[in-house]
Amino acid sequence: MHPTDRRSPTVADVARAAGVSRQTISNVLRAPDRVRPETRERVERAIAELGYRPNRVAQSLRAQASRMIGCRIEPEQPQYLGSIHDRFLHSLAVAGREHDHHLLLYTADDPDAEIASCVALHGTGAIDGVVIYGIFTDDPRPAALNRAGIPFVAFGRTGMDLHHRWVDVDNAAGTAAAVEHLVARGHRRIAYIGWPEGVNVGDRRVEGWRRGLEKHGLADDLDLRGDDSLANGVRLGTLLLDREPRPTAIVAATDTLAVGVVIALQSRGLTPGVECAVVGFDDSPTARVLDVSSVRQPIEAVGQATVRALLGDAPPDGQLFTPTLVVRASSAGPAPQGD
Repeated sequence: MHPTDRRSPTVADVARAAGVSRQTISNVLRAPDRVRPETRERVERAIAELGYRPNRVAQSLRAQASRMIGCRIEPEQPQYLGSIHDRFLHSLAVAGREHDHHLLLYTADDPDAEIASCVALHGTGAIDGVVIYGIFTDDPRPAALNRAGIPFVAFGRTGMDLHHRWVDVDNAAGTAAAVEHLVARGHRRIAYIGWPEGVNVGDRRVEGWRRGLEKHGLADDLDLRGDDSLANGVRLGTLLLDREPRPTAIVAATDTLAVGVVIALQSRGLTPGVECAVVGFDDSPTARVLDVSSVRQPIEAVGQATVRALLGDAPPDGQLFTPTLVVRASSAGPAPQGD
């Protein structure tokens, strides 16, 4: 997966241009007396030619002693089948280890408590920087961490991301790809179930669904919302199956909701992928076991990019990654004839 936003030169770019290591670049910037004059001149010339601007916050981060990256661990949620948070933490741990950093996990009941934890941990030197997760509209964390001078990277966007680094997945592209897949198999009545409005990730996923339908001139009247739980997936799926004419395909904002739809179908003696296609999002282990099509986020690449951004070896703004659709039996067949 390749990030798509604007790209500014990084330490790695300067190192390649000057034919030296990244450590040498760091020495030139922070301790030039350690570097031979001819090497220093070559590095300075490469910096000038590329227009590289050192990230002073990241340099400060590297200079601190803890080599720990803080990240909030989310509580277990009943009836939630997703594993994205766990995958993300694992990818951060792997990427951090490659850069001689490790994760320090903490809990917090709400954003204010998370901000307080970050300030306390950073103030005592327990962490060098923070990764924040689950970004939402009007999220107070980015501005508060900026004010506190705490280096951080956000996984996700608020829509007001001008003053901090972020890494995200193009959620709209994921659901648009699901619609494209279903249309190619003959579906014309494609429903959507997802989170209530105001959840950033959910808003972008429904945007992709609408965009896909609009591209093919299809109606977007089958749009139901609710919380992300297995029971709610069953409830919303049942409501859609009661519609006349019934949808021939359902795109769900999460695998949890998609599995709920599968249960609703099976409770009526209907087979997912035969009488009604189902596509989820996140490609969880449950989706794989139940043979449910799902949009897979490149979380491993996201974790790597997040750590690089925190350490300053990345573009100074944001990086957007494209997910991929994994097609399985729940949507592999053609649309039911006559619909």
